[in-house]
Amino acid sequence: MRAGSTEPAAPPSASPPAPEVAGGDGACALGLGLRVPHLPHVLAEWPDVAWFEIISEDFIDSGGYPRHALARIAERYPIVMHGVSLSIGGTDPLDLGYLTRLQRLADATGARWVSDHVCWTGVTGVTTGELLPVPFTEHSLRHIAGRVRHVQDLLERPLVLENLGTCAAFAHSTMTEWEFLARLCEDTGCELLLDVTNVYVSSVNHDFDPEEYIRALPHGRVAQVHLAGHTDMGDHLIGTHDGPVAGPVWDLYELVTSLTGPVPTLLEWHDDLPPLSGLLDELHKARHHLGAHQTGTRETGTGEIAAHGTGTREIEARDD
Repeated sequence: MRAGSTEPAAPPSASPPAPEVAGGDGACALGLGLRVPHLPHVLAEWPDVAWFEIISEDFIDSGGYPRHALARIAERYPIVMHGVSLSIGGTDPLDLGYLTRLQRLADATGARWVSDHVCWTGVTGVTTGELLPVPFTEHSLRHIAGRVRHVQDLLERPLVLENLGTCAAFAHSTMTEWEFLARLCEDTGCELLLDVTNVYVSSVNHDFDPEEYIRALPHGRVAQVHLAGHTDMGDHLIGTHDGPVAGPVWDLYELVTSLTGPVPTLLEWHDDLPPLSGLLDELHKARHHLGAHQTGTRETGTGEIAAHGTGTREIEARDD
């Protein structure tokens, strides 16, 4: 169900104390993707989750119940925004109307940061509805870096960009994906949303070492981690994000957190949604994969980054 749906209001519920969102995990707080079908449950139960990530397009143009529910939830939980329409790697001009609406939503929710993908989604005004890979070349790097700087200026906050899980790649790429991402961060000051499942999916499909990929990234620039399920199609993998996290992905997650230190971690689940309690059970498996090095907090490459004073990279309780 998308954001434009007409969902009945959740029944009134008592207002328990706001959940603790900055506990012993520090910056390694565990979050969930906030999906529209789960809004009534969240409002009724106020689950024990450190923070929520929203799909920006679910709420950017919606009103009524979804935006009312989001406003209530944003009063109690930190919110992070994750988009699929920026097309930062595209050749069409950036959609300034979309960016304006994105900034308004970020301001309304007190979003800690705004993220999207290193991809393109269409050309000459035609949108494919897919997240498509970019070539890893010097020309592509200069092109995307310029667009990232423009977006950051318009949003007045650093942009956080996610790696794709891909089945195809450009034959004329001149560098690895991990080198491309590292240089993009260095050139623009943007940060990374490291999707560990996507790293694993791409490593199988393109026959590279996922540990080499992870070790080569600028670890201080990893602002957030995604964990999700994938589907084995026999001769390739697809990051379907519709099931439990696989064992090899948990192994890579342990490597990631050993290198980055504590980092906000989110369970991403798009389709075939289980009850919210099932998502919480899967999310809390992450605690079993965090070692002793996960105590305490850390600073990312840009230090303390606030979204209009409402929060930092360390997921903290709202005090605005």
